Formats: sequence, C-alpha cells, structure tokens
Amino acid sequence: MIRTLLVAAAIACGTAGSVLAAEPIVGNWKTASGATAEIAPCGGAYCVTLKTGKYAGKRIGNLSGTDGSYSGEITDPESDKTYSGSGAVNGNSLKMKGCLLKVLCKSQIWTRL
Repeated sequence: MIRTLLVAAAIACGTAGSVLAAEPIVGNWKTASGATAEIAPCGGAYCVTLKTGKYAGKRIGNLSGTDGSYSGEITDPESDKTYSGSGAVNGNSLKMKGCLLKVLCKSQIWTRL
C-alpha cells in the first residue's frame, strides 16, 4: 500500500514538473492585428501558426531558444516575405521582432490569451 502511494506521488510530481518546465513562449497569443497565433513545439523549435484572421492556418514563424528568449525566422503573412526574427517573453507579453539585414527592424507586442 505504501509502495503504491509512493509510486503515485512520484508520477504526480513528475507530471507537475513537466508542466512547469514548459517554455513560456508556448501557447496562444493575440497579435498586433488582433488575430490569434499559436506557438507550439515542432521538431527542435517552436512553430508560429495563425489560428484566426485573414491568414488563418498560415505558418508565420520558426523560433528556437529557451527561458523566454528565442530567435529564428518570421514571415509577414501579407507580403509573404521572411525575415530574421526574435521573440522575448516577459510575463504575459511577447515582443516579436523581425529584421532585414539586422538593421531595419519592426517590433510588435503580442498578449497571451
């Protein structure tokens, strides 16, 4: 009986630990245009896919990183141009930044849903 309780407790702690260990970028975000973007693990990175709005279903980013700081590529869904990009999570805000030649940059703040 005690062994069963210890095993159950260990499994519960392991599950809680994996939930707490999720990267802060993972989840649904309200973009500057008002659309919803989902950021989810894919391969060894995080894929950014629009879930609502004019470009729903379009994958617009691929970011890698940990602990709230990410970099990769961001695609402007309207022009279909891809830029070097980054994301930084601070609480329930995500600062997304896309740059052309690392000097001409544009930023947006997204809010966690």
